[in-house]
Amino acid sequence: MQTLRTIEAFRAARSALVGKVALVPTMGALHSGHVGLMKHAQELADHVVVSIFVNPTQFGPNEDLDVYPRDEEGDLAKCEAAGCALVFMPPASEMYTNGQSQLTFVDMTRLTDGLCGASRSGHFRGVTTVVTKLFNIVQPDVAVFGQKDYQQFAVLRQMALDLNMPVDVVSMPTVREADGLAMSSRNRNLRPEERNRALSLSRGLIAAWHAWEEGERDPAVLQQLVRRTMSDAGVGVDYATAVDPVTLQRLVEADHSPETALIAVAGFFGNVRLIDNLRLDQPLPDALRDLT
Repeated sequence: MQTLRTIEAFRAARSALVGKVALVPTMGALHSGHVGLMKHAQELADHVVVSIFVNPTQFGPNEDLDVYPRDEEGDLAKCEAAGCALVFMPPASEMYTNGQSQLTFVDMTRLTDGLCGASRSGHFRGVTTVVTKLFNIVQPDVAVFGQKDYQQFAVLRQMALDLNMPVDVVSMPTVREADGLAMSSRNRNLRPEERNRALSLSRGLIAAWHAWEEGERDPAVLQQLVRRTMSDAGVGVDYATAVDPVTLQRLVEADHSPETALIAVAGFFGNVRLIDNLRLDQPLPDALRDLT
């Protein structure tokens, strides 16, 4: 495994790879969910490339850029154990030579308007811009993302389609802890009591899934089940919203018995913000079924 920190060095190493290349973009602080993405990438390509870059342009001025967890030694060990060919780990000055005042950014409409886009101004512009940069640098045949960041996956898949990028953007189901908490690098920053309260996210989603199974189709009722579960646990609710899984448009009461639905949530635990989601029209994942 080679670790490259400049675009020039990475491109030289990338040019030596023969065959299909899969990219797993990350911000580091890798956990079992990331390792799962790497393993899935191995099934899709001849070589796996992991990028580790805490992207400053997707953080707002009052967000957690400075305290976002970092673990370079541990990350590289996980990548090597997973059989990755290359790790691209650039400093911010390499990715943004003019700082965050660069002139070119990638913007998307509609898919970025709600959910995290509504409460994190500029977040998705940072995500689409940095992933465009990574696609240009790495030139992958396929890129693998986790479904915990469902909106991010939907945005990047649409971006690749709209901009005719020759990259197959695929996703993997959310990887969870034994108690149902979705794995996230930010989980490291939770205090024990916050970690316990964070379980309300998945528990609220499970409650909504069961209500859907029993025939409930009113988005307001489904959302309230999740919101109440979170609020009762003392969670600062950012959103708990039922959306169409394809368009990400919010479902409203007038939608009369939608056939598909996804509930997405975001909550605050002190300075830590966590997200999760669940398709209501699909079987309950095994990681959550055991908790019911």
